[in-house]
Amino acid sequence: MTRPYIASKADEPWSRIWFDTTPRHLAGPGDPRHVTQALRAGGWENYGDPDFPHVVLASPDYRHTLVLEPTPDTYGSWWRVSSERWYASFGANTPAEIIAGFTDPLLQTAPEAEPDIWPTLQAAGWTYERDERGNERACHPDGITTMERSTTLTSDYFSWKAEVALPNGGGGHNRLWHAYFDDRAPRHLLAGFATALVDSAPVSRGHYDVPHSHLVTQVERGAQGEQLAAAHEARLKASKSAVRKARRSAAPTARPSSAPVTEAITPTSRSR
Repeated sequence: MTRPYIASKADEPWSRIWFDTTPRHLAGPGDPRHVTQALRAGGWENYGDPDFPHVVLASPDYRHTLVLEPTPDTYGSWWRVSSERWYASFGANTPAEIIAGFTDPLLQTAPEAEPDIWPTLQAAGWTYERDERGNERACHPDGITTMERSTTLTSDYFSWKAEVALPNGGGGHNRLWHAYFDDRAPRHLLAGFATALVDSAPVSRGHYDVPHSHLVTQVERGAQGEQLAAAHEARLKASKSAVRKARRSAAPTARPSSAPVTEAITPTSRSR
């Protein structure tokens, strides 16, 4: 059947001109397939309604789910990732490459030791502070990007939040994007998010695909068309490989059965 040509953001990458865009945390949402197709390559199934504008993914063991559900509020939580014990959400303008820093480790074996998040931010030039109640906060040199672990005055329950908040000229702020994490979220997932957040490598965006063009630098160079398609294909293969490796690590090691011990029979010498 012949498919009609319909202009869409889901068109193949060679249908537009791409720009290296920095910094990545201000580059806008990008292509959500950077996240969703990597999980699909790792065995996650899509349980979404094809007639409803959403994506509903579940891991093979049903322990983790991801929902991408656009809402009229651009600054609302479009992405939701959860398990039986924890929950995370991301705003519409959160770059897909940074969300992937959180979701990619779901396909991998968790490390034995929990990593610390703050040294990753500090190494990238972020300032860090901690108050007497244990609230922690790091701020990007741009002054508008923060990540914190905090609790309220009436609760001892901590949660994590990362956001970009732009001054509105009236003494307040408007959020460009935000991310929220339950304090029970595995630390290696948070560490992956932090690592992706501070990554200085440019991301590919169309010229008009950034929500606030005055905040970023775009240069017409870097990967185009087939190069981007090839890089994405390599990413999907890496996701499949990570899952296979995780399964091998989780599989119980087969121990060879012990052979029955046979007592040596020593012939007895006859007395003469």
